[in-house]
Amino acid sequence: MKPVLSEVVCQLAPKGRLRVGINLGNIVLAQIDPHTGELSGVTVALARELGTRLGVDLDLIRFDAAGKVFDALKAGVLDVIFLAIDPFRAQEIAFSPPYALIEGNFVVEASSKLYSMTDIDKPGMRVTVARGSAYDLFLTRALKQATLLRLPTGIEALEVFSSDRLEAAGSVKQPIVKFMEAHGNLRLIEPAFMQIRQAMGTPQGRPLGAAYLRSFIEEMKAAGVVAEALRRSGQHDVEVAPAETP
Repeated sequence: MKPVLSEVVCQLAPKGRLRVGINLGNIVLAQIDPHTGELSGVTVALARELGTRLGVDLDLIRFDAAGKVFDALKAGVLDVIFLAIDPFRAQEIAFSPPYALIEGNFVVEASSKLYSMTDIDKPGMRVTVARGSAYDLFLTRALKQATLLRLPTGIEALEVFSSDRLEAAGSVKQPIVKFMEAHGNLRLIEPAFMQIRQAMGTPQGRPLGAAYLRSFIEEMKAAGVVAEALRRSGQHDVEVAPAETP
């Protein structure tokens, strides 16, 4: 990658520090050591590499839900985020190409007669989701008759679904599988109802910064940095997004 222009640094770190939102609510992308509090995962690796290239100090600001990351960006307290590409978010965020592809699935009780979105999208069906998540935004558009119950975080959505014996929950596949391991008599509905395209982004109105992020992500994919970071964090089943041409 070419040397970083000062104008790019000014757009991506206008306060002199690179303020990056890390969503710990998605275990695919970021993890925290319960003993040391140390952050790890693909988003952490990419944020640190970006900070090094820009030559600025890095602030990794922690959140427990994607919707809270989006709200913080709109409030002006973040410069770079890691969120799924969505047309609603794109009104505020200039996204890079995706770096990883994950899936959004439903989970139901094992005895449920629900096997697809068509089965779920009926009057009286209640689906829990994390407020402001990519799958909440998608299902808000896709479901016409079922009722979405929005909880602050993904784990709360899964817990309310289970404790209140609701009809379904929507979430990222990996957290669902982890939840199922701790709670018996649940079933994952496959195939996924959506592909979630995870990307980097910066607020709209920073064209040089956005262009730099686009090139940065393509280089990180091509160099194997994304794949290695996913492997190191135990996310072996996550697909690296294919290269995108300008």
